[in-house]
Amino acid sequence: MINPMLLINPGYFPPTSRYYGVETDTFQASNGTKITYLRRRFIPQPDQFDLLTEHVVKDGERLDVITAQYMSDPEQFWRICDANNVLDPNELTEMAGRMLRITLPEGIPGAKNA
Repeated sequence: MINPMLLINPGYFPPTSRYYGVETDTFQASNGTKITYLRRRFIPQPDQFDLLTEHVVKDGERLDVITAQYMSDPEQFWRICDANNVLDPNELTEMAGRMLRITLPEGIPGAKNA
């Protein structure tokens, strides 16, 4: 059986993936087996994102629903995590009243004073 991680290359992930563009590296185990893995993905600082709006979390609200509302794709929840400097997605909705930054993707500038 082939280890699926051996098939990974930087072009494997679609542009909408948080892993798009993340390079791979290879580790050689003590038995000589080469193991391919994704290198670390560094989370950008929140000030690297242009703010579109802010969202106040309601009691019982789910991040995938919030993400679908603003980005039309619930799988883009990681963009809200990045924009709010959060690693654990559950942290964003565990407390009603929390203000979430909804931003453009990193590197996409917004119109100033729009």
